Amino acid sequence: MAEETRGICVRDVPAQAFIAAYSEHLKNSDKFELPIWADLVKTTVAKELAPYGDDWYYIRAASIARKVYLRPGVGVGQLRKWYGSNNRRGARTEHFRKANSGIIRSVLIQLEEMKVTEACEGGGRRMSRVGQQDLDRIAGSVFYDAEDE
Repeated sequence: MAEETRGICVRDVPAQAFIAAYSEHLKNSDKFELPIWADLVKTTVAKELAPYGDDWYYIRAASIARKVYLRPGVGVGQLRKWYGSNNRRGARTEHFRKANSGIIRSVLIQLEEMKVTEACEGGGRRMSRVGQQDLDRIAGSVFYDAEDE
């Protein structure tokens, strides 16, 4: 019996490789734009400075798209908790601080305009059919590129 070929989805590839490939796809896309405030904003109140990398916004967007793919129904509040970090306050004890909701919301709005995500009935976001096909196609290319090496 011949071995069946099955479709490769986002779960089948390492997160780091997929996020790098999808962020490059978003960067080359003319539908996804970098906001004018992206070089000034901090990702959370726990950070002192804005991110150093030029394409950090695309990397965060790819990571958010992957999260929405893996957990349908995820909303801004849940993503804020996921991307938050500990606020180091010197000699005092650390406290957890949530991430900036404006960044997450702007990414979700742009992904929704690209028809990658859509709103759920009960709140939150989920992948649209077009978005799921797009992410699976990129995951397949990452999988087969890693297999060839």
